[in-house]
Amino acid sequence: MTATPLSWILLLSAAMFAIGLFGALSRKSAIGVLIAIEIMLNAANINLIAFWRYLHMPSLTGQMFVLFSITVAGAEVALGLAIIIAVYRHMRTIHVDEITELKG
Repeated sequence: MTATPLSWILLLSAAMFAIGLFGALSRKSAIGVLIAIEIMLNAANINLIAFWRYLHMPSLTGQMFVLFSITVAGAEVALGLAIIIAVYRHMRTIHVDEITELKG
């Protein structure tokens, strides 16, 4: 069984990051922007694991960074959804371009 070349994994990660960046910049919905940011974070996680695997590091630094990143992503989603719910209750919209002020 042969291993997947590092360049293929980095290409996949770059494509995922580009898709996430395009989604974050082009979406009108705040939920869509959060999903796009999650795709970008997952692309970074793939990079961390790929370099850890292909550099044959005896320590678990790549895996620890990914676990930390997943924890931060979970907190980001929880906080982001709470903010979106609060904005929706106040302004009755979740479209990013229609939200013009943050204080009520």
